[in-house]
Amino acid sequence: MSYKCSRCKRDVELDEYGGVRCPYCGHRVLLKERGGDIKEIDVH
Repeated sequence: MSYKCSRCKRDVELDEYGGVRCPYCGHRVLLKERGGDIKEIDVH
């Protein structure tokens, strides 16, 4: 699964046993990448 580090802004791939930590800067806050789908809202 793809995440982005909130400190250094690099893309991070996590494996099952690696824990939640950026391998580049060691920061522990990772943001989940959002999909590119556009949601349509039907307003009446």
